[in-house]
Amino acid sequence: MELFQKKRLLQAMVIATAASLAACGGDDGSNGDTGADGVNGSPAFMKFVGVAAPATDAEKREITVSQAIVNGKIYAGEYNVLARSGDVISGVAFGQLVNKAGTVLTEDDGSVRISDSNEFTSLLPIGNKLYSVSQFEDRPGAMFLMELNQDKDNGKLSVANLTQIDQSGIDGGWVHCAGSVTPWTTHLASEEYEPDAKKQPTSAEAALSSYSASMLDYYAEASEWNPYFYGWNIEVTVAENAAVTTEKHYAMGRLAYELAYVMPDSKTTYMTDDGTNVGLYMFVADTAGDLSAGTTYAAKWNQTDSTGIGAADLTWISLGHATNAEISDYVHGTNGKTKVTFNDIFDSEDPVGNACSAGFTSINANGVGQECLKVKAGMEKVASRLETRRYAAMLGATTEFRKEEGITYDSKRHKMYVGMSNVTKGMLAGTSGDVGGPDHIQLDEENKCGAVYQMDLGPDSAIGSNYVAHNMYGLVAGRPVSIADPQVAGFEAKNSCHIDGIAEPDNVTYISGYDMLIIGEDAGTTHQNDALWAYDFASEKKLTRILTTPYGSETTSPYWYPNINGWSYLTTVVQHPYVETDDDKDTGSGEARAYTGYVGPFPAVNVQ
Repeated sequence: MELFQKKRLLQAMVIATAASLAACGGDDGSNGDTGADGVNGSPAFMKFVGVAAPATDAEKREITVSQAIVNGKIYAGEYNVLARSGDVISGVAFGQLVNKAGTVLTEDDGSVRISDSNEFTSLLPIGNKLYSVSQFEDRPGAMFLMELNQDKDNGKLSVANLTQIDQSGIDGGWVHCAGSVTPWTTHLASEEYEPDAKKQPTSAEAALSSYSASMLDYYAEASEWNPYFYGWNIEVTVAENAAVTTEKHYAMGRLAYELAYVMPDSKTTYMTDDGTNVGLYMFVADTAGDLSAGTTYAAKWNQTDSTGIGAADLTWISLGHATNAEISDYVHGTNGKTKVTFNDIFDSEDPVGNACSAGFTSINANGVGQECLKVKAGMEKVASRLETRRYAAMLGATTEFRKEEGITYDSKRHKMYVGMSNVTKGMLAGTSGDVGGPDHIQLDEENKCGAVYQMDLGPDSAIGSNYVAHNMYGLVAGRPVSIADPQVAGFEAKNSCHIDGIAEPDNVTYISGYDMLIIGEDAGTTHQNDALWAYDFASEKKLTRILTTPYGSETTSPYWYPNINGWSYLTTVVQHPYVETDDDKDTGSGEARAYTGYVGPFPAVNVQ
């Protein structure tokens, strides 16, 4: 069936479904108990119709978006672009990379260095203005401030002005991956895949790394490089007059941040750690709305089930208290403190026969294999924040997760959901990723298609939070398939995960008010075309494909905004088309530029 015929048929199905729902009052059998009201005070109900997996070359080159039925009316059905990488707005190229002085970096041919790694984009209603901070997952990292226009009649957004955010006051940015919006309406950015300070203490070693070398272009002198500059949460505060301040939260710890997510108490924050042999972390701030001081905890997986994607009870190991100011002194060598290196923090030795000498602790973290470490006297607090993962492992926390990604909070069930792109490597029993470590996670079989886990939350008086996760178990898992599966053969054998299920889930967001979980993919080669999925809690409790992306792109950082001036939005980014796969299909006509935009607008919901 040709593409236009498919679309006409889908439109007819949507109209018929909407009419049916309108006739029965939009009742989904849940008595409207979604924990939210529509803008007219009636129970809020949304259902995505869904889109098919792209099958033709034309379909695999476009962004397709499902229409949604909200209280009997049709919404969405298209991806609304705010900007694409390389677009020039207000004289600024969206995605341009700059050095410390603010000078635009250039390629060898003299063209502006543009990143196609658009990532998390926030919506920030500040006073009478609406702003968006958009970050780029590159080295050096980049951030842009967009002032947005919002049409009062239909909620549509457009860019009124674009400026580049100066990060020189925080030593520059690094690999800004996913992010979140705090309860006090600031943008919380991330720095992923922190450089290994043991392997890259100076610019000479960084220059030898294909991953780190491009960051050296940021500095006036390469010798300014310090691996401890990167791997932090960054809070971006925007004032109504568009003034921007940035702050790295050294008190929280240094990780390969996918993102940090602040709970409704404005104190408890969960921090996910992307990579191989990584951990799960929680920060409890001293003061609500202030992330500059508090206590960091690391999770220990106490396994209760080894089948499928497994299950466990969680305990939390304290890494101690710290403030931004006291840790910053060790990073920068200020206020009488020495700018530390890895060797100032630890004594280390090579294991012999998988064993460490007396006084050394054997760990397996950071994806580097077994290490034998000993914290030098008086450096415990510094180790807890500059080498958070390694220090957590030394204290007995679990550092065996693989590709731990986005996290979100379900206000209706008091649960969290976290994406795990792969259930492989250290998560399996007796693998090389467990040599030297405690092997807390001992699953029976791998799942390269990944899974979304759920965690029940509750009070913990010792920790001082009502949002403490006490277990971890599966919600939905991907389904690996063989090359003999007909659904694979029908798609050029480029979908090793079932086409009608998730593949390598990346970021997730809970659709408060409409009671759905949105799951985005970073599928690499397991799905040829990545997708966004809606998991509907309110009715069928099944997956519906609601968006597909062009060849080789990733769906990054879906995020839900339930009510901005009477409208709700689902933002998401289509990152680096034609990069992860199928680069040979890039015609060079600009189709490889990334997209930053949103799905919607939908009627706002008033979340209880």
